[in-house]
Amino acid sequence: MESLASKIYLDCNATAPVRPEAAQAMQELLAVPANPSSVHAFGREAKKYLERARKTIAEAVSAWPNEIIFTASGTEANATALHGFSGRRVLTSAVEHSSVLKQLLRKEIIPATSSGIINLSALDVMLAADSTPALVSVMLANNETGVIQPLAEISAICKRHNALLHCDAVQALGKIPVDFGALGTDMLTLSGHKCGGPVGAAALVLRRDLAMVPLLAGGGQELGRRAGTENVAAIAGFAKVVEMIDLAQMQRLRRWLDGMEQEMEAGGGAVFGKDAPRLPNTSCIAMPGVSNEVQLMDFDLKGFAVSAGSACSSARVEVSHVLLAMGVPKALASSAIRVSGGWATTEQEIRRFAEAWQQMAARLAKKAG
Repeated sequence: MESLASKIYLDCNATAPVRPEAAQAMQELLAVPANPSSVHAFGREAKKYLERARKTIAEAVSAWPNEIIFTASGTEANATALHGFSGRRVLTSAVEHSSVLKQLLRKEIIPATSSGIINLSALDVMLAADSTPALVSVMLANNETGVIQPLAEISAICKRHNALLHCDAVQALGKIPVDFGALGTDMLTLSGHKCGGPVGAAALVLRRDLAMVPLLAGGGQELGRRAGTENVAAIAGFAKVVEMIDLAQMQRLRRWLDGMEQEMEAGGGAVFGKDAPRLPNTSCIAMPGVSNEVQLMDFDLKGFAVSAGSACSSARVEVSHVLLAMGVPKALASSAIRVSGGWATTEQEIRRFAEAWQQMAARLAKKAG
């Protein structure tokens, strides 16, 4: 790992660096056997840590502790929500993460506007067109563009049609306030590794008066709602980073990224989602005429870690379905990259990347000319 020390990491929407405090919390629990279902002293101690973490995470999102269902990933939490209410038609947006879009073969797609916000009128019409009970799944913040959806308005539409509302808030946690009650959702997906926690700890917040069919059956863990021994060490790390959320750092990031975007637009770049509310840590930028694959390789060689969109598909560097849903031409979408900072990102790192971007754009423009 020594060779990575000099590189600049700007791919926190894929996964953020683990906070040392989270690593320490995990290390303490990894040193002892920790199965919270065991009745002996070791098990009781593990249970204590588990329930303390549950309370911490619940308080952070204004939920009740018994509304928190721990899972191994955001994908599992999304799947639990989408498969937990059989017989309902499912509506989801065209800009959702693939962990939602690929869960069900049968679903209805809510279109998005050019700003990346879902078409609220279309959602209203789609729900009114069929009296079958519905489940709507709309993310709070997009992982590629950072665009924040108007969940309170979406919730009001869903309530008018007696539809359940699930929200994937994985990218939002730790970057903007996330309040389960204020959002008006029935289910909320959270994950720790996007804000400095470990991979392997996530949660579904389920309104406590709702009963659902569990995705995983077996033991009676999580009040019978998710079978499988809880990863107590990872969950403790998750809770630790939730305690350390620093929204002031996120606002500093937004100022730095705004300055970077202005420079890139002046150099011929295109910024996506800037006409809508966005996450403070995320910029989606195109260098017209230069494929994102070429950019990623060039930046990687220069010591910068950025991405071409969702980490779940970036190994293939596909054209972003999010940008296409926003009406961005395929050629321009193919030249888009994502820059996402986190708790450890500095202003100097953003400036250095902006300089590298401008140098690449100038060099390639000169070559093309």
